[in-house]
Amino acid sequence: MKMIQKIFDSQRKHFEEKGKFRMLHPLFEATETFFFFPGILIKNSPFVRDNLDMKRFMSFVILALIPPSVFGIYNTGWQSCKATGMSLDFSTVFFQGALIVLPLVMVSYAVGFFWEILFASLRKHPISEGFLVTGLLFPLTLPPSVPLWQAAVGISFGVVIGKEVFGGTGRNIFNPALTGRAFLFFAYPTKMSGDSVWVAAGSFAKEAVDAVSSATPLAFSNLAVAGDNIESVLEKVGFTVTKLFLGGYPGSIGGTSALCCLVGAIILVLAGVASYRIIAGGILGVYITGLVLNLFAGPQANPWMALPPFYHLIMGGFAFGIAYMATDPVSAPGMDHVKWIYGFAIGTLTVLIRVFNPAYPEGVMMAILFMNLFSPLLDHIEIKFKLKNRILNV
Repeated sequence: MKMIQKIFDSQRKHFEEKGKFRMLHPLFEATETFFFFPGILIKNSPFVRDNLDMKRFMSFVILALIPPSVFGIYNTGWQSCKATGMSLDFSTVFFQGALIVLPLVMVSYAVGFFWEILFASLRKHPISEGFLVTGLLFPLTLPPSVPLWQAAVGISFGVVIGKEVFGGTGRNIFNPALTGRAFLFFAYPTKMSGDSVWVAAGSFAKEAVDAVSSATPLAFSNLAVAGDNIESVLEKVGFTVTKLFLGGYPGSIGGTSALCCLVGAIILVLAGVASYRIIAGGILGVYITGLVLNLFAGPQANPWMALPPFYHLIMGGFAFGIAYMATDPVSAPGMDHVKWIYGFAIGTLTVLIRVFNPAYPEGVMMAILFMNLFSPLLDHIEIKFKLKNRILNV
């Protein structure tokens, strides 16, 4: 490590204010902090030490994303091999999944860091480590069959429009990964929704994977008509409660396994990165809203209204969204009490969108983005309430 440090020390002068590569100083600084913790010291007191700096913060999020990422690679490969008649042994499945998923991750990081470096150089500020998380979150929200160029367009929109136009990391209103995903959903709906987008059956050599038809549990649920029982419909096509919880079915790369998302949520909460209030509030929102709708379910009513709330938690991307997206510390509220309201509203909106909007069966993405809008207002309300009730100075 001393040799690497000497290399950075010898080249630093070229990237400082009077150096010939001064425009690339943010890139140099970001590369150095990849190997070493920042050595920036202040001259005057007070001196503050914190065991959770930005790099450690993002490291915990990346660690928590490992379970859904690894399982997403395996599940993507398994669905692809099953659809194309390839061998289903572990090595073949995992290799096939890696050929499909890793190019999307590489494109996300390469294009996203291009925009990060460009804006950091123009504004002359350090490159934020925040994109290390966004660059991995974004591809995990995508169908495995999305073309690479669309992934590049989506992450560009998410970084530039979802974050940089607001001033960069810490100032954005919306979650950048979800912003990019929402843009792709509305700009290229045929590549982001429908039966044919959830199983990739091509190869990386084509730079765009082909897809075969295979509906998700949410899509099968939408086929139910008045008088049908969605649980029975799902079990007939093999979507048991166990399978839904474990995640071995077609869907977005990282959003199918509620178990893996639960493991990630526990890691984030224990590390102090994610708020348990938002996660618990979201679960309560789903359960209470689902139970209320169950009360109004009848023989001729919408079959979604009779669906037990537990299914909303394990189907689709709710678990992934509430664990990793809703808890984003920038776009979520900062005050403790309103975090319960924020999470509860996301859970409620997710169920309502699924039940009453058959054209959009997922719901959690729009619910989180919608509540991102109200996050500053919720913080403002709690702050005003606390100021109003504080003891006056005498």
